[in-house]
Formats: sequence, C-alpha cells, structure tokens
Amino acid sequence: MTKSFYEIRGSYRLGYTGLRALLILVITALSLTAFSQNITVSGKVTDAVTGEAMIGLNVVIRGTTQGVSTDVNGNYTLTGCPPDAILVFSYVGYDPVEEPVEGRTKIDVVIAPSSSMLEDVVVIGYGTVRKRDVTGSVVSVQGEDLARVPVSTAAEALTGKMAGVHIVTTEGSPDAEINIRVRGGGSITQNNSPMFIVDGFPVTSITDIPPSTIQSIDVLKDASSTAIYGARGANGVIIITTKGGEEGKPRVNYNAYYGFKKVANRLNTISVEDYMKWQYEYALLADRVDNYERYFGNYQDIDLYAGQPSTDWFNQVFGHIGKVFNHDLNIAGGSDRFKYSVTYAGIRSDEIMLSSSYRRDNLAFKLDHKAAENVDLSYSVRYSDLRIFGAGATDQGGATPNDARVKQTMLYVPIPFNSVGDLADTDLGASMTNPLDNVRDNDRQQIRKRLNMGASFRWEIIDGLIFGTEADLGTYNETDERFYGLTTYYVRNTPAAEFQNMPALTSTGDDRQTFRNTNTLNYDFRNLFGSSGHSLKILLGQEVLASKSSTRENTVWGFPTFFSANEAYTLASQGTSAAYSNTYNPDDKLLSFFGRAMYDYRGKYLVTATYRADGSSKFSAGNRWGYFPSAAIAWRISDEEFMKGISNTLNNLKLRFSYGTAGNNNIPSNQIAQIFEARTTSWINGFFSFWAPSARMANPDLKWETTFTRNLGLDFGLFKSRINGSIELYRNNTKDLLIEFPVSGTGYTTQYRNMGETENKGLEIELNAVVINEKKYGLNFGFNIGFNKNKILSLGVMNDFGQNTSWASTEIGNDYWIALGGSVGQMYGYINDGRYEVSDFSGYDPEEESWILREGVVDCSNVIGTVRPGSLKLRDLTGDGLVTVADNTVIGNANPKHTGGFNIEGWFYGFDVSALFSWSVGNNIYNANKIEYTTSRYAFRNLIDVMAEGNRWTNLDPVTGEIVNDPAMLASMNASTTMWSPYMSRHVFSDWAVEDGSFLRLNTLTLGYSLPDAVTSALHVQRIRFYISGQNVFVLTKYSGFDPEVSSRRNTVLTPGLDYSAYPKSRQLLFGVNLTF
Repeated sequence: MTKSFYEIRGSYRLGYTGLRALLILVITALSLTAFSQNITVSGKVTDAVTGEAMIGLNVVIRGTTQGVSTDVNGNYTLTGCPPDAILVFSYVGYDPVEEPVEGRTKIDVVIAPSSSMLEDVVVIGYGTVRKRDVTGSVVSVQGEDLARVPVSTAAEALTGKMAGVHIVTTEGSPDAEINIRVRGGGSITQNNSPMFIVDGFPVTSITDIPPSTIQSIDVLKDASSTAIYGARGANGVIIITTKGGEEGKPRVNYNAYYGFKKVANRLNTISVEDYMKWQYEYALLADRVDNYERYFGNYQDIDLYAGQPSTDWFNQVFGHIGKVFNHDLNIAGGSDRFKYSVTYAGIRSDEIMLSSSYRRDNLAFKLDHKAAENVDLSYSVRYSDLRIFGAGATDQGGATPNDARVKQTMLYVPIPFNSVGDLADTDLGASMTNPLDNVRDNDRQQIRKRLNMGASFRWEIIDGLIFGTEADLGTYNETDERFYGLTTYYVRNTPAAEFQNMPALTSTGDDRQTFRNTNTLNYDFRNLFGSSGHSLKILLGQEVLASKSSTRENTVWGFPTFFSANEAYTLASQGTSAAYSNTYNPDDKLLSFFGRAMYDYRGKYLVTATYRADGSSKFSAGNRWGYFPSAAIAWRISDEEFMKGISNTLNNLKLRFSYGTAGNNNIPSNQIAQIFEARTTSWINGFFSFWAPSARMANPDLKWETTFTRNLGLDFGLFKSRINGSIELYRNNTKDLLIEFPVSGTGYTTQYRNMGETENKGLEIELNAVVINEKKYGLNFGFNIGFNKNKILSLGVMNDFGQNTSWASTEIGNDYWIALGGSVGQMYGYINDGRYEVSDFSGYDPEEESWILREGVVDCSNVIGTVRPGSLKLRDLTGDGLVTVADNTVIGNANPKHTGGFNIEGWFYGFDVSALFSWSVGNNIYNANKIEYTTSRYAFRNLIDVMAEGNRWTNLDPVTGEIVNDPAMLASMNASTTMWSPYMSRHVFSDWAVEDGSFLRLNTLTLGYSLPDAVTSALHVQRIRFYISGQNVFVLTKYSGFDPEVSSRRNTVLTPGLDYSAYPKSRQLLFGVNLTF
C-alpha cells in the first residue's frame, strides 16, 4: 500500500523528535553525574597591600550559608563544594572577592582593602583629609548612621555618639533648647556652644536641620583642628555636610514615620482629705482660719472630703496623647557633568501639652556642575520654616515665672475651685491660677524662617594648583508673639493702671542677614616630590563675614476683656500700643587671613601647621586683630618595619600630639562705645517711652578671649580594624575671659571686661567593634566615655561672686557660686540639719504664744520665720548660734564626672535592631520643684506626697481641730514622722534639694525588617524597610524629679542643672518605613 507524501514526512518528523529527546536526556544525565561529584577546595588568602595572611576571613559558597574561615596562616579548606560554584571572600574593611570554582581544587586569592576605607575622609576647615592622615582630634558620624535613628533634629541624633561631646536637652518642649558642649567650655559668663558650620556656612543653631538630609557630621575638638576658624573655634567646631547629587539614573528615597507620645514621668500629690487637713493646720498657724472657712467650710465638716477624688490637673494639661508625623523625600541623580539633589522634609507634631503643636518644613537643593575638565561649579539652597504654637510659653529665661504651667498643675487646689476668686485676697490672687485658664491665658506662637543660598567656583589652574571661591547669603527671620490673659501676673502688675486686668500682647521680631565670601588657594607638591615618599600640601585663604540685624518690639495693652489669644493676634489694633521700637543693631564684621601646611613622609610621619589672623569689629583698633597659630604631629607606628610581624593583629597604631590657640569674640556687638536704647515705663505720668543709656557700660579696651589647647591622642585598630578606637588626653586653658562684670553703684548694671582664666582637662575613650560580620547576619558595638574637669584659675580682681536664679523671686538670693578654684555650676545654699524636735525647746510660753529654744540650739528664725517643733532646721556654719546668709556654702555641682554612650546594632536575615544608650554620672541637680512643692509659703497650695500625712510633722490635733502645744503630746504624735512641717515664711534652698542627677537612658530602640530582594524586584523598588522605634524608652536614675536631664534657667550660663517647672519630657512609639526607588 502506497503512503502519501505527508504520511511519510510525519513519520520522519516523529522519529527525529524522539531521537532529539533521547540525546538531551543522555547529555543531562552525564552533566548531572559530573557535577554531582562535589569537590574539596583549598587555598590561601593574602592582603593585597601587605602580602600578609588574612586571618578569620570568611569563605562562603554564594547563595548558601555554607562556608569556612581562614586560619592563622590565611589558609582555608572547603569541603562539599560544587565544581560550578562561586566562592565569596569577605572581610571587614575589604572589598569582597567572588571567584568561580570551575572545577579547581586550589584557589589562592588576594584581597584588597576597601577603597571607601582607604579613602575614608573627614571634613576639616576649608577642606577634607583622609581619616588615616588626621593629626588633630576629630570625630565623625556618617549620615547612614543618623538615618537609622528616627529623630527630628541633628542635635538629638548626636546624643551619646561622641566622646567629649556632651548634649543636654534642657526640657521636653518641641522647641527645647539643646545645649551642646565640646570638652566643657572655657567661658564663664558667655555662651560655650561650639561653632556650627553647615555646608561651609556658619549658623547659630542646628535644631532646624533634619537628620535625613545629612551626609556627615564632623566635630573638631582640639586647636590644631579648630584654629583654622580662629575667632570662633575656641569651643569646638561642628561641621555638617548635607547630601549632594550622585552620578547615575535618578534615585528616589522616601522615609516616613508616624507615632504617639505621652508624658514619661509624673509626681504624685497628696489626697483631697489630706489636703484639707493641712490647709486647716496652715490656717491655724497663720492665724487665717477665716480664709479656710470662706472656701472650704468648717473643720467639723472635714469628713465630707474623705474619699473624694482629686482633680488631676497635671493630666488635664500634660496628659494628652501627642501624635507626630515626619516624612522626607530626596531625589538625586545626574551625569559626569551634572549632579543634583532635591530634598523636602516635613514634621507635624501635636504635643502632650494642651493647645500645643509644632511643625517644620525644610527644602534643600544642591547642584554640582563640571563646567570643564578643570572647572567645577556648585550651587545650594536651604530653606526652613519652623512654627511652634503654645509650647514653651513659660519664660524660663527671666525672673519669677508666676505663670509657670507645671507649677500650677502641681499646686492648684485638687477640687473644683474658682480660679480667680477674690483677687483682693493677697494669698489667693498672688498664687492661684486654674491650670486650664493658665494654658488659655499664656498662649504663644513663634515663627522662624531661615534661607541660605551658596555658590562655589573651583579652578585647577595647573596640575596641583587649585583656586576656589565661595559666597553665601543667609537670612533669618523670627517672630515671637505672646498673649497674656486675665489670670496672668503680667496683666495684674505690668501695664499702666488704666490697662491693668485687661489682656495684653507682646510681639518681638528678629531679622538677620549674613554674608560670607571665602577665597582659597591650594597647592599639592606631588609633582615636585614624585615618588620620593614626601608629600606637602599648602592652603592659603582669605575670608570676609559680615552680618547685620534688627530687632522689633511691640507691646499692646488694654484689649477687651473677652479677647482670646487668636483675637489679639489678628486684631492688635483693638488694644493700645504702649511701646514700639525697631532697633538696628551694630553690624558684626570679621576679616580673616589663614593658612595651613600639611606634610607627611610615606604616610608614617605627619605634620600639620595652621595660622589664622582675625580682625573683628567688636574690638577697638588697638585690639582688633587676634592671631591663632597651631601645630600637630603624628607618627603612624603601625607602618614601621618593626611592626610588620604583628600587622594582622595590630594593623593601625597612630600617636599624635597637638598644641594651638583659638579665639572667642562671642559677645554682643558694640560693647566698646556707649549706646542709647528706647525703653518703656508705666511709672511716669503722660509718658510710656523714653531714651536712656544702655544698662551695660561700654569698655573700649576689650580684646580677644583666647584658648590654648594641648591634645595627646592614640588611634588603634586590631584584627584588620574589627576592633578600633582612640584614647585622648587634653588640657585647655582659656585666658582673658570676656566676663560680664557687675558694676553696681555706677548707674550701670554690668560691663564686659577681660579678666580671669579657666582650665578644662580630661580623658576621652572611643571603642568600636565588629563582633560578627556575615552577609546575612552581624553585630556591631560602639562605646564612648568622656571625663572633664573644669576649674577657675583666676577671676581677675575678684575672688568670687554669686548668681541668683530668681525662681523664687528674691527669697533665696544667690544660689550659684562662682569662685576661684571652683567651677561654673556650683550650687550655693544651706546645709539641712533635719527638723527641730520637742527636745530642742525648754517649753512653750502661752502668753507670748511662742516656743523657747534651749540654750545652745541653733536659731533659724532669720531664714524660715517662726521656729517651733517640727520646723526645718539648718546648720550653723559660722558658730554664732544663728543661721543667716553667712551660713550658705557650696552644696552641689552641676558638672558630671563623666558622660558617654554606647550603641548596639545587629542584623539577621532581613531583620535589624539597634539600641542607643547615653549616660551622665556625678552631676547634681538643683530640684527647685521639690522645694516649692513641699513648702507652704502661701495658703491653698497643694503638696506632693513627700509631705503626705504620716511623713510630715503635724501640729494639729485631729480630734479637737486645735494646734497642740503640749510637749509630750506633740512628741508622741510625731514619733513616726520623718519630714519637717511645710509651714515657713519663705522658700529655702538646702542640700536636701540637691540630688544626684546620674542616669542611664535608653534613647532609642529600633527593630526593622527589610523585604527580600525578590519581593522588591517584583515591586520595582530597590529597598523597602519597615520599622518600629521607641524613644526615651527608659531612664535609670535615683533622681526624684520628672527627668534628670534638665536645665530650665537659661538666661545665663551660670546656673546649669536647675529643675524648675520645666516642660515634661515624653516617651514616643514610632512606626516607620524607608523606601528607595
């Protein structure tokens, strides 16, 4: 039978397909057989630079967890390795190497140090230098380290990260002042804050810079590093470099977190029933029973208050659950000719205090343009808009903040009560304000705007010779409006008589413009020295810095009584303008010339010399110029031939020493000539304002304050820098201190003078360790500690002087003491000697209604008022039998013995965890809150539970409701009590209120998870990370107040460590995401 053509072709195709399938199966089987026979691979890994064996290096089969580590000779043996595998050789600080096996059984590898490690640079004045070549004391934090900690400001991100950099967040408000001190600070009456440089431009604060925009922060601590800034570097320099563009396709980063915050700590007040008992006892002692009965009824009905709930005023004002939302967006990219970066960052925060909120918006733009092979241009713009509503309204800079919010929440009557009451009642009107009324009547809104624009030109004239010029213009505008309602101390006392007890408004504005131009010439002598091993780089520069400012002040009285804050802000014309001034402040100009030479020989012997001359408009012609030289040397011991044998163990060892000077002109402008000021008054009939000389006397002989520093440092790295760190010893002496000297009796209050000398000396240690470093998991640890001791060596014509914090008006007097041989921050008061017992008296005189002290028992009546059993007792130091102001002595010190921090970072298969701790040890806190909350200076004020019934001395017979004056009965009633009676005529500062402020705080704890690459690839993103973070997680401390990190009186640097009615700190829980496209 004949087959058709198509049947024949089909049969042929079927046979061909079967044959092809058979061949594929055979080849596959042969391949599987060949590659299923795993092999053993061995070899040696050496350092590409030194040629030495790499110890503990990881050798892993890519895509698996199977691997080994090299031994002490750099050898490895890996069994069960597929012949077609790829081996990954990795070590901390080295670029990983991937080597295909390709059936080989012996593979030797040479691995090179990471280029990022070799060229890791730090920013110094007017340039950068490789970290290995640093001769001065410089510490750095990189942007990626800051980004892992979700905080709102750059200053917060630095907390606990650097030895010798002490950061104190003075209280808990969203605009809280953050004090940063580098190695203590040498000035006495002047601000000891370091100089802040952002992208080359000097700024006064870094609290408005989002951490997400920062590329690096470098802190210059010794004069060899700071002298290049001359006049402004005496207290250290903090240099912030923001993120710039990067070559490649556009890259988008978005970070956001949303969270909740609540008050972290609180104090307890006494119960309602106990409050009523004490108020009645107070009324009997003060002979004002009528006051008690007018508001609370008869004592016989006191049982009506038993079990009554207490109004928690603190919770009413500060118990709000705050909410915060923070996000930022960065777009960066470019080519080899253009690189750009655009960033937006915004934060919205509803605070824990009633009617309090905070918002900040930041915009940043950077553009780098390579105009030619030897010409580079850069442009930058930074803008910030900060607005604070309500928070921070309490004036912690002035005297007697009667309207302090925390104070009112703690002391106000714990039951419903008329907040205004009868204002003719001195006790009531002077001390009582309903806390909710206090919030409403003490409103405040602040707006701060900052704009910085900069441009730079860099021209490599010839090989090695580079000319650069930079120009920056900065503007700062601040508006601060404060409303005073009917219940405030201000409206009851300050306005003219016809405007008292009517709402008022004060408004201030500050406008500043700053211009900087810097020209530099750098020359690298590399062509001259060739390969001889010598290296010399020279920098010459000139700089002009000019700033001008003006201040506006407007006071409006007499608003209609029904006006609230919002109505006063928007309808200011409805009040009477009591005073308006627009003051143009003297210009501040600085002309500088500087130079630096950096020499090294084969990277082993390094020398740096710096010189700067500054001419400041703040000084007269004869004292205008200040000259600030410095020098530093370093010896890289680890590069010597005799160290080669142990270079695998000790791979980095550098000894360095520096000596230099830096200046300080941080005083207000125009202190060399007397100026006149516009002032306001309500005490001259028919006049609200007048012109008068400034309260500060001029001094044409002022000159530079100068700091001399010596620094000895040792940098080390062990096991290929898996363990690395530094040890620093320093001693700084500041001479010709610019002190604001009291000149009472002259018609002026103070005068700036050059007088005195201070010393700061200390020890700093930093240690970092890479404990585990695998691709899928790892663990890092960082630790730092700084010891600093401040001492006043001279005060010129003075031996000592005091400073009054005025938190209790004039009742306490000088409560800080500045003395030769002491330090700034010494607390000054009485020594507590317990209480007067019945045995201290010979009896009670019913006719005189007074107790009679036994002979030889100290008399404290000059301080506390009437003395009776249970009264506070103070120690007589003069031996005259009387306690007076002469018995005051130094009773505390706000300066810590040491501060520091440590951090732990780990990652495990996509999960990451980090914890940042900080601590302070040995500092004292002046707990003024405790004094006020345990003293009944006025009627109706509440007490904290330290003075609860059973703790405090009592004079009241609860059965009869009368004061007990029988010695035996009084002693029996108080046999188990431990505290004195709260009743006294004034507040008293004694060592009882000086507490140990040492603490250990877990600042942040963060747990994150990054989605696997397979997921992100499917979503077309590079990275997605989710995290949860806690802030201010816990504090371990013995301090009895709200928080041990506090300094709430900031109108002078002479009173650190005071805790008085500070805005409470909060604890936060945040949920966030990091995205990279």
